[in-house]
Amino acid sequence: MFSLNSCRMAFGVIRPTRPAYLVVRRSFTSSNALAAARLPPRMVIKEEDIKEAFLKGSGPGGQKINKTSSAVQLKHIPTGTVIKSQATRSRSQNRKIARRIIAEKIEEAEKGPESRVALKAGIKSKKKASKSKKAKRKYRALQEEKDDQEEEEGVGMKEPVEEPVKEERE
Repeated sequence: MFSLNSCRMAFGVIRPTRPAYLVVRRSFTSSNALAAARLPPRMVIKEEDIKEAFLKGSGPGGQKINKTSSAVQLKHIPTGTVIKSQATRSRSQNRKIARRIIAEKIEEAEKGPESRVALKAGIKSKKKASKSKKAKRKYRALQEEKDDQEEEEGVGMKEPVEEPVKEERE
């Protein structure tokens, strides 16, 4: 016969899963998904057009950064654009980041306001303007409400109080 404790050890303790109300999620269309649908695809740069060099890093990260060549420097030969990336301690991640940055820089130089970066910046500035407009509207409504309350209280206090007139007897 197995005791209760040995069964738990043999099969492990079964714990209840998350409640259903935590697992169920509602799906909404987000503005980020809609904005991404309007953006043009990322620019692809040919490998022949890029000259790559690995440099020793500097700054925070300690001895690992200073002794290893994990910083990536890319030069786009046709345009002469140079990018240096040292976002992480990983050489492969820095390569990916540098390629994305140089593609964005070249696209911005070629297309100007029609580039992916410029469109993203426009979307971001519109969101910021909308947010500040909403905040101003909110505080304006609160101020109007406060002014109305002061006006109602002030009208009652500013009304002249009639004093009873004393009649003189002759």
